[in-house]
Amino acid sequence: MRLLLLPFLVVLIAAVVLGCMLVARWLSARAAPAVPPADDPREILKRRYAAGEIDEDEYLRRMSGLSQDW
Repeated sequence: MRLLLLPFLVVLIAAVVLGCMLVARWLSARAAPAVPPADDPREILKRRYAAGEIDEDEYLRRMSGLSQDW
């Protein structure tokens, strides 16, 4: 009986630790949305368009230029 108790406890503790790790990972991924860096060219272009520095045609032209693979 004691021989079965030790492996059972090891598996139970491992399951609890794994479950806690999965919940922590899920919560951290949910709490921190991915935010592009402020110096990303697309973000700069979006801010300039929103501020009225460039018009829609200029925005679309430059955004398509950023989307191309050179």
